[in-house]
Amino acid sequence: MVSTTLNESLDVLAEEAIQRLVTGNKRFVQGEAHFPNVCKETLADLAKEQRPYATILGCSDSRVPPELIFDAKFGELFIIRVAGNVISPEVKGSLQYAGAHLRTPLFLVLGHQGCGAVKAALQYKVDSVEDRRHVQVLIANILAGLSEDTQGVQSEAERLAAAVEANVRWSMHQIIETPEWSNAAKLGAKLVGAVYQITTGEVRFLLDKDK
Repeated sequence: MVSTTLNESLDVLAEEAIQRLVTGNKRFVQGEAHFPNVCKETLADLAKEQRPYATILGCSDSRVPPELIFDAKFGELFIIRVAGNVISPEVKGSLQYAGAHLRTPLFLVLGHQGCGAVKAALQYKVDSVEDRRHVQVLIANILAGLSEDTQGVQSEAERLAAAVEANVRWSMHQIIETPEWSNAAKLGAKLVGAVYQITTGEVRFLLDKDK
């Protein structure tokens, strides 16, 4: 049985991790990012161990580098990147490693404005436009999380924005449904979702009511 003290301690760490991401993104947006140079001593220390404060599942899009948009230092973020920030056995394994061995208190699923993988899924859903064989595997994963209400959105841009958020929630749902996450949550780990706006550089965290 997990003690109440341990639960409270890790929950505080998760809240602090979120605040560090928010503060770092503000520096990035305001043009005040640190983007630190790394000295040999720092690299030597990092070679011994890593102690990231957050694990981020994000998209492979070259315009969405988590370390930069959160103005994070070397060793602070454990990053998993795959097109469409989709869940797969390999991604689950990486997440489990982060939880079991690195013990990061915070897990973030980060989608982004204009995601090409989500756009391809919408094109298949709306117009039956197929992509290449392996890309279609990604599309199938995303399609499972797109509800019919995305069809009711008027403009193409609004439809894509709604689908990007739905895809973030779908990845979060798949994580939450695993027994591994149930155990991690009991220890105080926190899972949040967010969407990065490429046009502004801002990260919008999804509120609990939005999930």
